[in-house]
Amino acid sequence: MVLCPQAPVVVPELAQGAAPELDDLRDASRRAIRQAVRPGVKAVLVGAGESAAAHESTARGTLAGFGLPLELGLGTAAGSAQPTLPASLTVGAWLVRDALGPESGAVAVEVTDEHNGLPAFDEADVALVVLGDGSARHTEKAPGHFDERAAGFDETVAAALAAGHPGALRRDRLAAAGGEELLVSGLAAWDAAARVTEGDGWDAELLYAGAPYGVGYVVALWTRRV
Repeated sequence: MVLCPQAPVVVPELAQGAAPELDDLRDASRRAIRQAVRPGVKAVLVGAGESAAAHESTARGTLAGFGLPLELGLGTAAGSAQPTLPASLTVGAWLVRDALGPESGAVAVEVTDEHNGLPAFDEADVALVVLGDGSARHTEKAPGHFDERAAGFDETVAAALAAGHPGALRRDRLAAAGGEELLVSGLAAWDAAARVTEGDGWDAELLYAGAPYGVGYVVALWTRRV
């Protein structure tokens, strides 16, 4: 399993002049996805949206709402006519294409706060790519302005990812720690991942943790112990 950011700013064309500042974040995501999605393993993206839905590899998303008229196919170069992916999965599609190319065959699951269950997968055949960001309140210039709790919250998330501790990613625990007030966008996706990974042992590696532009981003790679 890979945990990556869902922020549109990771797309260089959208970041424009700020793109080089996120090169380490992109590189960490690229390395994690390439290690997790080995030959014979399909990427299954998990991201928050407005409805619970499954998306086939032909689905598309667009970044037009962020000022960039760019459409991205999820797992195939030629997708459906109308973009249907939410922003989180559209960014995930870019990350997977960046790591694996346009014909990865990736599929996706869109989750919500109320409906965040994932279908049963053959563990040997899939790698979850879970999209979510930490607090957007690290600085006064951050999207949500400064909140002194933001740094501690994201440090707790990073520690859980470094330790391979799914239970610490459950929505109820993160919400109780102020996740909603801190404008954390990863709550639904992280909770969905926690539900299907609890009870297993994980070898975990935290590849990136930082808060450029006042938003917390993390990249982690979890490998199930055999």
